[in-house]
Amino acid sequence: MNDQLEIIKRGCDELLVESELVEKLKTGRPLRVKAGFDPTAPDLHVGHTVLINKLRQLQDLGHHILFLIGDFTGMIGDPTGKNTTRPPLSREDVERNAETYKTQVFKILDPAKTEVVYNSTWMNKLSSADMIKLAATHTVARMLERDDFGKRYRANQPIAIHEFLYPLVQGYDSVALKADLELGGTDQKFNLLMGRELQKQNGQPPQCVLMMPLLEGLDGVNKMSKSLGNYIGITESANEIFGKLMSVSDTLMWRYIELLSFAPLATVRQWKLEAEGGRNPRDIKVGFAQEIVARFHGQPAATAALADFEARFKQGEIPADIATVEVNGGADGIAIASALKEAGLTASTSEAMRMIAQGGVKLDGEKVSDKALKLARGASVVAQVGKRKFARISVL
Repeated sequence: MNDQLEIIKRGCDELLVESELVEKLKTGRPLRVKAGFDPTAPDLHVGHTVLINKLRQLQDLGHHILFLIGDFTGMIGDPTGKNTTRPPLSREDVERNAETYKTQVFKILDPAKTEVVYNSTWMNKLSSADMIKLAATHTVARMLERDDFGKRYRANQPIAIHEFLYPLVQGYDSVALKADLELGGTDQKFNLLMGRELQKQNGQPPQCVLMMPLLEGLDGVNKMSKSLGNYIGITESANEIFGKLMSVSDTLMWRYIELLSFAPLATVRQWKLEAEGGRNPRDIKVGFAQEIVARFHGQPAATAALADFEARFKQGEIPADIATVEVNGGADGIAIASALKEAGLTASTSEAMRMIAQGGVKLDGEKVSDKALKLARGASVVAQVGKRKFARISVL
């Protein structure tokens, strides 16, 4: 019992209510574990997999996993953390993204032991009268207790009526599924607790709630996000995933291992003791990076990624398979910052200028220090940004 609870609580931010979960576990019955995902984007990054990893741990403990695809809620638009009304997805977007999600999450979950459910299955059966009855369970004042709604209300920012339905529908999903435990991010607390309340109102034992933290991105500060460019996409190449993980700081590495690795807790504790005793954290990071690459690309790709990494960075070699990118220089050529952005080596010209200032940009192996440098028309150079990004830039 204690071992199982330790695994369940690994990396979690908050568990409500632990005593209730202990009682559920004592029955010996596999718990019905629910986690919902709105198919709002087709590609996942490793930050998204924190919840999915926890589902896998629960699955390995013998519990029944309900992977809920919010095809109905996705068409409402999740307002969590937003200061504007989120545009709903079309049915076509939802279906296309849902299929991509399933392909990606089954690299972590066992498809034979996972029940995939869609909340349109029961929500489409509710009549208008049923929806009004559901809406009547909570007041507007109660909804405004939710942090993002409250902030928007106080700032005189519009809140559409349908947005209030989102937490109600998410809570009703728990009723429909008779969930024993629901997983979600810390930003979902209001919605997760809604499930407990609606289950009580419907005569069901209330679900427990396990909240996982939002994973920091490669910068170690902001939440992992594609828009911030600090993410590791699970569909990226094996070499890219490996290189990005190796770039994580030694401090942040432990956070990533706690939330992303399936290494036993005893093993992780041993690694920490070894690091404190003088073992190079890089060696631990290498093993962790291989584990993650193997999860999404297989062990041969992980082995090859390590070899490529060693050749590129330990031995200082430039990779042989870098892409050639053509950029338009015009009569006066092109500024180095613009060239790096157009080549996809930086997300913006401001990032390029910052990398130059930090000494992180090289052309043909030589460090660039002049932010005003221009590449002339006809130039062809190997550009390197940081330790991992390379491209041959040809100026037209």
